[in-house]
Amino acid sequence: MSSVNLKSEISLSEHLKKYFGFSSFKGNQEVIIRNVLAGNDTFVLMPTGGGKSLCYQLPALISEGTAIIISPLIALMKNQVDAMRGFSMEDGVAHFLNSSLNKTQIQRVKQDMLSGKTKMLYVAPESLTKEENIQFLKQVKISFYAIDEAHCISEWGHDFRPEYRRIRPIINEIGTAPIIALTATATPKVQHDIQKNLTMLDANVFKSSFNRSNLYYEVRPKVNTTREIIKFIKNNPGKSGIIYCLSRKKVEEIAETLKVNGIKALPYHAGMDSNTRSGNQDKFLMEDVDVIVATIAFGMGIDKPDVRFVIHYDIPKSLEGYYQETGRAGRDGGEGKCITFYSYKDIQKLEKFMQGKPVAEQEIGKQLLLETVSYAESSVCRRKMLLHYFGEEYHDPNCSACDNCLHPKTQFEGKEYLQLLLETVLAVKEKFKAEHVANILCGNLTTAIKSYKHNKLEMFGEGSEKDVKFWNAIIRQALVAKFIEKDIENYGLLLITEKGKEYLKQPYDFMFTQDHEYEESDEDDVTVGQASKSGSCDEELMSMLKDLRKKIAKKKNLPPFVVFQDPSLEDMAIQYPISIEELQNITGVGAGKAKRYGKEFIDLIKTYVEDKEIIRPQDMVVKSVANKSLLKVFIIQSIDRKMDLEDIAQAKNLELAELITEIEAIVNSGTRINIDYYIQSTIDEEKVDEIYDYFKEEAETESIEEAMDYLGEEDFTEEEIRLVRIKFISELGN
Repeated sequence: MSSVNLKSEISLSEHLKKYFGFSSFKGNQEVIIRNVLAGNDTFVLMPTGGGKSLCYQLPALISEGTAIIISPLIALMKNQVDAMRGFSMEDGVAHFLNSSLNKTQIQRVKQDMLSGKTKMLYVAPESLTKEENIQFLKQVKISFYAIDEAHCISEWGHDFRPEYRRIRPIINEIGTAPIIALTATATPKVQHDIQKNLTMLDANVFKSSFNRSNLYYEVRPKVNTTREIIKFIKNNPGKSGIIYCLSRKKVEEIAETLKVNGIKALPYHAGMDSNTRSGNQDKFLMEDVDVIVATIAFGMGIDKPDVRFVIHYDIPKSLEGYYQETGRAGRDGGEGKCITFYSYKDIQKLEKFMQGKPVAEQEIGKQLLLETVSYAESSVCRRKMLLHYFGEEYHDPNCSACDNCLHPKTQFEGKEYLQLLLETVLAVKEKFKAEHVANILCGNLTTAIKSYKHNKLEMFGEGSEKDVKFWNAIIRQALVAKFIEKDIENYGLLLITEKGKEYLKQPYDFMFTQDHEYEESDEDDVTVGQASKSGSCDEELMSMLKDLRKKIAKKKNLPPFVVFQDPSLEDMAIQYPISIEELQNITGVGAGKAKRYGKEFIDLIKTYVEDKEIIRPQDMVVKSVANKSLLKVFIIQSIDRKMDLEDIAQAKNLELAELITEIEAIVNSGTRINIDYYIQSTIDEEKVDEIYDYFKEEAETESIEEAMDYLGEEDFTEEEIRLVRIKFISELGN
C-alpha cells in the first residue's frame, strides 16, 4: 500500500504537542501512529482509558485527505467531534454524518469535505451504506478508514451489530485505503473474526496489556443487594460511581431507592427521552450527582477519569461486556472498585431471553454466559481469569486486588482429576465442549452422549463421585494453566496443548482450588421501614423512651400513643437513631412525626449511645420506594379529592379493612389526612363524639380491643372505631 503523505517534516512529538498539548505518547500510541502513516493495515487492542482515539486522530490531522471514522454511537461521535473542534481553530476540521442532521447541515458537511477543510468524518455504518453517501465519498480523497469499537463486527463480541459486517464491501466500493480497526475488548476468537471479516489477516497487530492493576474485583452473592449497595455507597461518600442493571425497570427502581436514602443518584437508559438522558449524563460528568444507575447503554466513550466504583447489580451477558463496563472505573490510575452481585438464577433468566433467537445466536450466547459463570464461581485469581480470557498470561501468584486473592479458598491435590480430564478430551478426539466432557466424566447419559456412543468409553462415569459443577471447575483451571485450550475456529471445542501432552507422558502433582458456592435469595431485600427484629430491644433505653413520651404527652395534653406507638419505641431501642433522617427509617415514623416530636428523642438516644459507648448497627434499614409508596400517594391524592373509601379500595383491589390499615399506617407515620367527609356520611355524629372523647380522655393505649370493651360491641363496630381513631390521631398527633 502507498504510504500516507505527511504535511511536513515536523516530528510526531511536535505534532502531538501542537494539536493535543501532550509532551509524550502513552504505551503503544507512537508505533501504532507510525504504522498508520506508513499506509499499513493496523489492528489495535487497547483497554478502556489507554488512549485509542489518539491513534487515528493524530494521523488524520497530519495526513492528506479525510479519514473516515466508523463509529456505532451518535452521542460518542458528537463528543469526539466537539473535542476535535476544541483542539483546532477550524470548526470544519471534524464532522459527523448521521440521521440526526437536517439537509442544510448535510450540505455544509459535504462542502467542507470537498474544500479539503475536513480531516475527520465520523459516520455510523448505517449512514455509510446509503447509496448517496457512497457516491459522494467516491469524490473525496480518503487518507484511511478507522473502525472504532471493532468488536461490533463479531457475533462473538459483546455488542454485535450486523451492519458492521457490511463495512468491507462498502470500503471496496468507495475506494480502498489503509484500515485501522480498534477495540477495547477482544478475545483471540473475536480478534480473528474481525480481521477475517475486514480481510486484514496480514495487519500489524498492536496489543496493549489488558491488566488494569489499579482495579479491585469482587463477586458477592446476590442477597440483600440494594441494602449492600446503599451501605457501600454510604461508606464511600462523595465518590463517583456507576451501577449497571440489565432492565430499564430495575434502573428506575434502584435510582429512586438510592435517592430516598439520601444518595445523589440518577437513572440512564435508552427508554428515556434524549434530553433527559443527556441531561442526566451531564449532571454526572459535572458532579452534580455522585451515582448514575444505568443499563449498558451508558458509558461508551464517556471520558470521566475519576469513577471510583462500578457495581453490577445484574451479572453481564459476557465477560467482554463486564471488562468494558468495569474498565470505566479508575481511568486516571486511581482507586477503582468493581463489585458484582451474582446469582445463578440471573443466568437462567438470561438463557430464557435467548429463546426464540436463531439457533446459532443462542449457541454463541450460551457459550458467552458459560464464561461469565466460570468467572463468577471460580476461586482462581480474578485478574488471572480475565486476562486469560483475553489471551494474556498473568504470572503473579497473588494479585492482592481481588476477593479470591485476599481470601483464598481451600486447595486440593488434583493429579488424578487432571489426568482423567486430559485422557477424556483425547478419547473424544478433541471435538467436544466442556459440558459434554464433564457429563462423560460424571456418567450422565445425555442425548448427545447416547448418540455419539460415548457411554461406551472407558472413562464414562470414572469421575461420578463428583458432580458436573466440580468437573467444570477442573476444566476451567486446566484452561487457565494451559493444559487445554479452546479452538478459535469452532469456539468452545476443547483441544490439548503441547503442555497437556507432556503432562500425560510425565504427570506431576498439581493443586486445584475449590469453587465458590453462592447462596441464593428469593427476594431482593428491602423492608419497608420495618426494623430487623432479629436484634433484641435495649430494655433500659426503652424505659427511658417511654418516660420521655409520657412527659411530652402530658405537656401537650395527649395520650402517649399519639406521640409514638410502642412498636416505634421498640424499634428505636434496637436501631439507636441519632438524626432526624435516621428516625424516619423507624417503624411508623414518617417525616411529619419525626419533625414534630423527633428532636427530644434523638437527643436522648444520642446521649445514651455516647455514655454507654454503644456500637450501633451499621445496617440501617433501607427505605423502600417500591409499590408501597405509589399506593400511599394514590390513597392521599384520592382522599384529597374526597373519593369514597369503597371506591379507593376497589380501584386498588383491596378490601375496605385493608385500605383502613394502609390509612392507619400513613397517619401513624405522621402524615395528616382528613377523612371527615367520609365519616360524616357513614357514622352518626354522636357516635363520632363518643369515640373521639374515649381516645382523648380515657384511652391508655391505641388498642381497638380495649376501645370495643369500653364502648360496647353492641353499639359500635370495629370499622367505626378505627375510622374515628384515624381522625383523632391525625388531628391531635400530626
